[in-house]
Amino acid sequence: MYINIMNKIYKPIATALLTNISRRSLHRCSTLRAPGAYEGEGKTTVQILNKETELGLMIDGISQVGFRLNNDITILGPMVIFPRSVLSWDVGSISDITEESFSLFTIIEPKLDILVLGIGDKPENFNFYRKILPFSRKFNIPLEILPTEQACSTFNFLNSEGRYVAGAMIPPKSISYTDDDELQTKLRYQSIYSKE
Repeated sequence: MYINIMNKIYKPIATALLTNISRRSLHRCSTLRAPGAYEGEGKTTVQILNKETELGLMIDGISQVGFRLNNDITILGPMVIFPRSVLSWDVGSISDITEESFSLFTIIEPKLDILVLGIGDKPENFNFYRKILPFSRKFNIPLEILPTEQACSTFNFLNSEGRYVAGAMIPPKSISYTDDDELQTKLRYQSIYSKE
């Protein structure tokens, strides 16, 4: 008798719940299958940001001796890069970084949104943070410290967003590359070795 009472009470509730659930599922499915979901203005597009010169300077490539920018200029050695200009930076490694080597960033106006520091290869120890972080706090300069390969990508992304960013980059001692990187390098320098 107890089971019959429970069936009379819960059976209508269970039926109503299942009906609502199936309606919601069908409604969601019909929304996903709507024709033209990716036609017209909502279409996904991809742009290669380094080819857009109005976005400013970006780093196209790195090597053990320097950097190649999107305007086909090669910078030898460490550099400081801004959205519209680039400077040579007199620093050999992360051990040479001092408050004096960062003095440029304290006097520029307007203030930087962020300074991206490319420290070469991934560090073995992190003692250099003791010199750099007090400087960052003293002059209220937001700082992002990364290995140079990642720092270049970060600088490019922030620059393409229109942020007022600067990059202080030290070339890495070791570089990982793919077969495609090697092929692109050979194709780029092919005209140098060909006879005219």
